[in-house]
Amino acid sequence: MSTFVSVAARRRPAGRAALLTVTGIALALLVIAGVGPLYWAFKGAISSPTELVTDPLALWPADPRWENFALVWTRLDIGHYLLNSLWVVVGSWAVQLFVAVTAGYALSVLRPRFGPAVYAAILATMFVPYTVSMVSLFLTIIDVPLIHLNLANTYWAIWLPAGANAFNVLIAKRFFDALPHELFDAAKVDGANVWQVMVRIVMPMSRPILAVISLLAVMHAWKDFIWPLVAITDPAKQPIAVALSVLAKQAPQDQLIAACFLALLPPVLLFLVFQRYMVDGLGFTGVKG
Repeated sequence: MSTFVSVAARRRPAGRAALLTVTGIALALLVIAGVGPLYWAFKGAISSPTELVTDPLALWPADPRWENFALVWTRLDIGHYLLNSLWVVVGSWAVQLFVAVTAGYALSVLRPRFGPAVYAAILATMFVPYTVSMVSLFLTIIDVPLIHLNLANTYWAIWLPAGANAFNVLIAKRFFDALPHELFDAAKVDGANVWQVMVRIVMPMSRPILAVISLLAVMHAWKDFIWPLVAITDPAKQPIAVALSVLAKQAPQDQLIAACFLALLPPVLLFLVFQRYMVDGLGFTGVKG
């Protein structure tokens, strides 16, 4: 293994001690940076409003209020907003996965004559700030071209635009490029059509990248705030990210922090469970950073 410390230096007691010290300090800082905000949110969730004001830097509340989690579930109806977020996540995940897989498959495996131009146009959208296209996107959902439907205040207004994610198409295409195309040619010789090649050969080999796209789609849909705030004005349909901004004006501080902590848990747990698949999938695509 290549490191910034030579083998001879690691063999000396002083060098080994220095390496362990630096490694331990770096690891401790990473743990504090990663776990610290989660712990602080949990600590604030079980603290009283008075203690949050008088002693905000306390490492643990003097009188923990575990009932805050039950109160936000009943009084603030957090369960309803979490369910709304679940609907947003499921639809956004399905649309993003479908678009990324089909577009990546077409550009990498089918390779139409106009493919490079389409791929360049898709990548060009990555340089357009999200807020710049928001006005045109809103005008589109209130009067969908050709069919003239108003999708405002429906989850379709969030699901369909979620599919226009150029990064997912990029990593899907990069992954499909790395697959052995000899298998596709052999399947076509055996009489497999385009659909059968994708379903029976490409998809079973693409589990790592499907996990990456799924995790990215879920994380983005769960935390997205600006577009759901614009597209869904009905409070009964708003996801948790939007509802928290409304509850901040009326809920006590301790209950609001408890609600924020409950909103943090699902994506954090999901990432902890599936982080290995994400790292493996990004390694296959060659995408770094």
